[in-house]
Amino acid sequence: MPSGPGPRGTSGEQQRYDEVGFASWYGEEVGGGRTASGEPFNPDAITAAHNSLPLGSFVEVTALDSGRTIVVLVNDRGPGAGDRLIDLSRGAAQSLGLNGLAPVRVRLVNPPLPEQIALRQGRAASQRIDAPPTLLTALRRKLPARAAATPPQPVRGRPVPANRASANPLAANPVPVRGAAVRAAPGASYAPPGEVRQRPAPPPEQPRQRPVAAPRGGPGLYVQVAALSNAGRAKALATQLGGRVEMAGSIFRVQIGPFANNALAQRARDDVARRGYGDARIVKTN
Repeated sequence: MPSGPGPRGTSGEQQRYDEVGFASWYGEEVGGGRTASGEPFNPDAITAAHNSLPLGSFVEVTALDSGRTIVVLVNDRGPGAGDRLIDLSRGAAQSLGLNGLAPVRVRLVNPPLPEQIALRQGRAASQRIDAPPTLLTALRRKLPARAAATPPQPVRGRPVPANRASANPLAANPVPVRGAAVRAAPGASYAPPGEVRQRPAPPPEQPRQRPVAAPRGGPGLYVQVAALSNAGRAKALATQLGGRVEMAGSIFRVQIGPFANNALAQRARDDVARRGYGDARIVKTN
């Protein structure tokens, strides 16, 4: 990582974690659910989900497009997608000015006690100084090449981040994602545009695109995450998890899958349970 000082305003004692990557966010569609720390999820609080940092720890998150920096409480586990570094609450994303999948720096910090209390009570910490342009340039060079080729997707009201279908990597038949077929491969953005256009697509790539477009609703094992009465919330949750919505009368069932076997389905069920959906269960469709 660059040796620049970064945004100031928090203690420099904890420097064991300092990474760059991509952040997504989630909000109303999981409102009322439980976080991995056991507390109700509050979309408007300044919180985040991370796969490895201790629950209850604090991180500085810097938007690499603008330099804006905030302090966030880690109180949940995620993201499920392997190409993302952190999932922000809606409140945290709005504070950073993020509208979708976006490049960020995440740095473990130890803020003053009053700020820790404020964040645990759902309030924001004091404003941080923006990261300088020279540091942002250096940090952006550290971004993963594959993720850097994915443009941000605007989100309004409910989070529908780009490439959210990848949040369920265990699914045997992922839900199609618009724009995935034109995503550049690692390093492709550095080739002259003329070369890319003239080079024909390799034969193996064509059959690989067909399963992605397979119709939803095929038979197999699914994890039913929730059963909602609101169609809009069900669709938003399905989009976030890379799943589907099955309608049964006035109930909209959010499911992810299908999975090739019980072991994969159970792993997916455990993953969504850790994200607050403890009632998730495995179902089999014909």
